[in-house]
Amino acid sequence: MRHSTLGIGSLLGVGIALAGTLAMAPASAAVTPDTATLSFDCGSYGSGTATLTATEDGTNATISLSTSAITSPIPIGANSVSSQLTLTKNGSDTAVFSGSSNPAIPAGGAVSTGPLSGTVASGDQLEATSLQVVVLGITATCNATSPQSPGPFVF
Repeated sequence: MRHSTLGIGSLLGVGIALAGTLAMAPASAAVTPDTATLSFDCGSYGSGTATLTATEDGTNATISLSTSAITSPIPIGANSVSSQLTLTKNGSDTAVFSGSSNPAIPAGGAVSTGPLSGTVASGDQLEATSLQVVVLGITATCNATSPQSPGPFVF
């Protein structure tokens, strides 16, 4: 009967090969699409399109939003806009992403907000339905007038 043994060199070679395979393994699935557009109607504050950009890290997700639907009549400092984005979740539930982060916005500039933070589970499908923005104590509520294109965010 013949016994086969692996020498130290063989074991190291197998270990290195496995480590290389693990290093080359794809990262966990990312949100798709990562960018979507839709139209908002903000009543007396205006209407227009919005671009949403989503990212995820496990169960934590963020969405940044830039819209021509609301413009600022005066300069607005960074981190002074409070926003709440409401999305349908899996067609029937609701998810809310919120935050108070924004870049400085010049007078006449489009409102940008985010990242807005929220929690997701693998497979969640989210589509924006409304946005509430509070600037200098004034609240603007915007309702989606079109579906997200190319479609809902899938986490």
